[in-house]
Amino acid sequence: MKKKGITIRDEKPADIPAIRKLNTLAFGQPQEAGIVDKLRQNCKALLSLVAEDEGVILGHVLFSPVTFDNDIGTPAGMGLAPMAVLPERQGEGIGSLLVAVGLEKLKEMRCPFIVVLGHADYYPRFGFVPASTFGFRCQWEGVSDENFMTLVLSTEAVKGIQGVLRYRNEFDAAV
Repeated sequence: MKKKGITIRDEKPADIPAIRKLNTLAFGQPQEAGIVDKLRQNCKALLSLVAEDEGVILGHVLFSPVTFDNDIGTPAGMGLAPMAVLPERQGEGIGSLLVAVGLEKLKEMRCPFIVVLGHADYYPRFGFVPASTFGFRCQWEGVSDENFMTLVLSTEAVKGIQGVLRYRNEFDAAV
């Protein structure tokens, strides 16, 4: 997808150093970049998108599998994290474009739901609501209800399912 001269596309192997640098700059530390690297090594079921303008990586978003604790055949969803934009390009809609394209791709892939642990004033614009609305809870203690959100894409797939949602173990180091 292309907008405002910005192209949103799947990550390529050649993008990895730029994505690492971008995440480090955007978060002011290397922890999120390390999580992305570990997920890339350990999980094949990722959706990793970049925002590019004239060959420069301006933003990145990653979606990775999430499952319910004590999973007994319940559908897996995807967790949105991290999402980063170069500090000097924040506020231009690049992050919103990355999220919107990612959500569209996940709909096409028939993903039943997406969760995010993020800003309560940012993600509702995409349709995210508190995960507790559906009886979903975050695996980490102390996470506020307003910051743990979900976007259900298939109400039929999650009908009657409640419980604790678990991100991949690579995220545990960040909490």
